[in-house]
Amino acid sequence: MLCWLREDEMSVQELLQRVECVITHVDEIMQQDIRPLLAVDIIEQLHRQFASLSGGRGKDGAPIITFPECSGFSEVPEEDFLNVVTYLTSIPSLDAASIGFIIIIDRRKDKWSSVKASLSRIAGAFPGNLQLVLVLRPSRFFQKHIADIGIKLHKDDFKMKVPIVMLNSLSDLHGYVDKSQLTRELGGNLEYCHSQWIHHRTAIENFAMTVKTTAQMLQKFGTDLAETELPNDVQCTKDLLTAHTDKHNNLKDELRLAVKQGTTLYSCIKDQSAKSEDHELNPDEMENQTTVERLLAQLDETENAFEQFWSKHHLKLEQCLQLRHFEQDFREVKVSLDSLIDSLNSLSDTGDCVARVEKMLKELKTLEEKAQATLEKAQLHALHGDQLIQSNHYAVDSIRPKCVELRRVCDDFSNEVKKKTDILSKSLQIHQGIDKVNQWCESGIYLLASQAVDKCQSQEGAESALTDIEHFLESAEKNQLTELRNLHNQYEVVLSEDIKGSVLKALKRLEDVQEMFEKRHLSLKRLSAKQTRPIQPVAPRPESSPKRPSVKNTPRTAGGQQPLARRASDNSNKQQAEADLNKKKNIRKAKGGIKIEVMHEESQGGSTHVVVTNETEESLSNRRRHIMTELIETERLYVEELQSIMEGYFAELNNSELSHLMPPSLENKRDVLFGNLPEIYEFHNKTFLMELENCAEKPELVGTCFLKRKEELQVYEKYCQNKPRSEILWRQCGDSLFFQECQKKLDHKLSLDAYLLKPVQRITKYQLMLKEMLKCSNGEGIAELEEALATMLDIIKSVNDSMHQIAITGFEGNLSELGKLLMQGSFNVWTDHKKGHSKVKDLARFKPMQRHLFLYDKMLLFCKKREETTDGHEKTPSYSFKHSLKMSSVGITENVKGDSKKFEVWYNGREEVYIIQFLGSWLWDFFLSLEVTFMLLGLKYQQHAQTETGSPERQNAKTQT
Repeated sequence: MLCWLREDEMSVQELLQRVECVITHVDEIMQQDIRPLLAVDIIEQLHRQFASLSGGRGKDGAPIITFPECSGFSEVPEEDFLNVVTYLTSIPSLDAASIGFIIIIDRRKDKWSSVKASLSRIAGAFPGNLQLVLVLRPSRFFQKHIADIGIKLHKDDFKMKVPIVMLNSLSDLHGYVDKSQLTRELGGNLEYCHSQWIHHRTAIENFAMTVKTTAQMLQKFGTDLAETELPNDVQCTKDLLTAHTDKHNNLKDELRLAVKQGTTLYSCIKDQSAKSEDHELNPDEMENQTTVERLLAQLDETENAFEQFWSKHHLKLEQCLQLRHFEQDFREVKVSLDSLIDSLNSLSDTGDCVARVEKMLKELKTLEEKAQATLEKAQLHALHGDQLIQSNHYAVDSIRPKCVELRRVCDDFSNEVKKKTDILSKSLQIHQGIDKVNQWCESGIYLLASQAVDKCQSQEGAESALTDIEHFLESAEKNQLTELRNLHNQYEVVLSEDIKGSVLKALKRLEDVQEMFEKRHLSLKRLSAKQTRPIQPVAPRPESSPKRPSVKNTPRTAGGQQPLARRASDNSNKQQAEADLNKKKNIRKAKGGIKIEVMHEESQGGSTHVVVTNETEESLSNRRRHIMTELIETERLYVEELQSIMEGYFAELNNSELSHLMPPSLENKRDVLFGNLPEIYEFHNKTFLMELENCAEKPELVGTCFLKRKEELQVYEKYCQNKPRSEILWRQCGDSLFFQECQKKLDHKLSLDAYLLKPVQRITKYQLMLKEMLKCSNGEGIAELEEALATMLDIIKSVNDSMHQIAITGFEGNLSELGKLLMQGSFNVWTDHKKGHSKVKDLARFKPMQRHLFLYDKMLLFCKKREETTDGHEKTPSYSFKHSLKMSSVGITENVKGDSKKFEVWYNGREEVYIIQFLGSWLWDFFLSLEVTFMLLGLKYQQHAQTETGSPERQNAKTQT
């Protein structure tokens, strides 16, 4: 659009420049700067003919102005005389006028007084250059002598710098001017008709003004076009095109009339010269003809320029109308496509039964058939846009994106229909398989229940029942029941959790029924076997199953309780194993649902190195290389995934072609969604990956590699702190078309949020690999590996603690001024203050408060943990600040009345006492951190407990400074 406007402005400017040149040429032809008057303005004065420009020339080409005998010359007003003389002197060309005018004053029948008056008026008011003044003095004797005397006496009074020649007769005049340049009144043969001269002058000037007026109309038309803004709708564009076309037609008519007028005038001038073969145009007539020719040429040039401009302008207006039609049709088609997309999105791709899935497939098929007309219309409209582009339309930059958008939406709709059809078809196969399995299982259960036990006791009955069982088992293969598991494994990626659950439930039922049939089959097979010993009159002792140990001398009740006891024992062992595992795990759940799990050894204070004594050095070396290879390969894959995020999502936020798909909630929030992921990517891509690759041949150096980069690995703390904000933002805009388009380009099966979790998963992976490396190391690099593992565990702990820290609310101070966060955790807290009502104190002693404590270098914060559930997502913890203690005024007691699960924190000489019991299994860690804090502060117990001298609690307390 902008390009077209610039091009159009250039066309208008070109037209205006040409029209301005025409106006200037007309003014030059008319000599408007010299002669502001036109013949029509002084037509009456010209008809009085007291002065005339006959067209004659002197010997050197000087124009001749004749003042013929006029008895009323003295009565001509001064203004009329000046207007006529000025007009006449402006008619000859500038070259002829510059030579100077020859004045012929005919006063042969007049008096000396008239001669004197004429000379005085000409001398005082003649506007042009004078070359010669010829006076035909009065012919009467008396007046002739008076004129001779008067010219001698008053010559200086006329103030003329040119000679004044007094002529006695026409023969004297012919000595100065050739007869061919004089009219018949002066004895010459120059044909001159004053009325015709006035008519020609009026016609020429009228034509010149017509040309100028037409040019000014074109100028105004061009100016109006330059100031006109193009409409944005079809109807206004049509109206503008009609209005401009009407103006063009009117101006075209004006141009035709002007050309016709000029052609007629030119013919008249030429016809005058064609009256006789020997007739020649005088110089003034030649100039008139030249003037008309020039005006006609200017008019023709103006008409050509106008037509050239109009052809461009009309094309642009038509293209503008085409564009408006295209945009209007695009909006209509886009609305229809969006409606189809919404209808398609409203159709679910999951069903709970065969009938439901078949109904959904039918609805999808109906929608697809209904959409065909709209899709065809969209494709045709995109094809129309391509035709406009190929025709060099000015708005290519506006049309092409719309064509791309239409085709993209059509492709998205078709792909989504195919995807839903594929999922529903697979779901239908799954549900049909589930129904087959369930029907087979129901039939099998019915078959088992219908077999009479008494009939199966005989060999014949057992064989008959066995045959039924075998036939039924063969039907399972005919019905391809096992295909359900294959379908489940093949379609697992696209199936919903509910369908997966139904499949697993059906497969479990199938296994149970098959197991029942196997047991029944085994029993019937034993019963159908032929007896090898004679039938005894007494009942035989039951034989033990070959697969189970026999139970001897066991009462029936005991036999019934033994499996329960075994199960109870198994459950006890299982619970014990789970408890042991929980002791080895420290699971910390960060804000926003992020969990960071760290595996600890049996004793956190001991070494994490496990020596493997039953493996050779070669075996250990192979394991180390294998672990190192896995670490490098996973690191490369991790870097590739980060690169795909940076190029496929992060960079695309600045892509102008996708700006229309970007959700408003994401504007200016790129750093919130991605955090410091660019910094993490730069570190791993340019530094850490290469250093790990350098350790490929020497795995024992990997510990040094981690220790060298422990400062850079702290970047994960900032990323994890930002992760809750990132997840909230993702929930707001994750389903936008922008992310769908990016995912489609990258061909990712998972959405962006799964990849944004990669850094959190990666930082916890390192410590596991370091542990595995440490288990198979027994020589060089063990110390560095142990220190690297401790460093990574500290980083994870710091990350975990910091994510709890950012959830603190209500603290008015600056957390960054409190020093390093040493520990944090949930506790039961009892208060025992000296100040306060005794009942309140008693109540506080026995009623614990659950508080989350944050231990910093300079302060201990007491907070209350709150959890809020939003939008069906995981609970988000926050910690409301309640109280704080400055560590410079805090003392601790290790045991409270012999209870090893509790310790005591007191403040300002036991003015405030807090009994603390941890809710987890790492109470000693927190207590030890308190003691280390005291050591860093350089405090002594005696400085805080002077007021507690003699206290039995103090004597039994175990304190540290």
